[in-house]
Amino acid sequence: MIFSIEVSCRKHNLRRVRSFVNEILENHYRLDACNANLLVLAIDELCANLMIHSHQCNPSDLIEVRITNDQYNFVFEIHDQSNDTFNLLEYKIPDMKQIIKDKKNGGIGLILVKKIMDDIEFEKRGEHNICRLYKSFPTRASA
Repeated sequence: MIFSIEVSCRKHNLRRVRSFVNEILENHYRLDACNANLLVLAIDELCANLMIHSHQCNPSDLIEVRITNDQYNFVFEIHDQSNDTFNLLEYKIPDMKQIIKDKKNGGIGLILVKKIMDDIEFEKRGEHNICRLYKSFPTRASA
C-alpha cells in the first residue's frame, strides 16, 4: 500500500507532513514511538530543506511524500519539481567541533538524516526529483 501527502512549499505545512508520517507509522504499521519519531525527524529535515532552499518557500511549488512498506522495510519518497536539486549523497558532513566553535545555527539536520536512514537514493528526470530513503526494522512485528 502507498500512502501519500502533497503540500505546498510553505514552512507551516511541515506540521502536516510530520503528522501524516507519524500517523502512518504508528497507526498503520504499529511502529513504536521512538523509531517513528526518528523517521519523522528525518523526513521533516529533508522536506524543510527542500521547501526553504530549493523552493524558497514558494506556495505555488509542491512536494509530495510517499510511504511504502513491506514486512520489515520502509521506503520514503519525497517528490518535487525543481531545477535546483540538493543531493544529500554529495553532502559533505561538516566538522561538529567547528559548528560548535562557530556557534553556527543549523548544519546538523542532514547529519541526523544520514545516521537515521539505512540508505538514500536520488533520481532526477528533467525537473522531477525523487529522494528515496530506506529504513529496515528486522525485529519489528508485521503489521
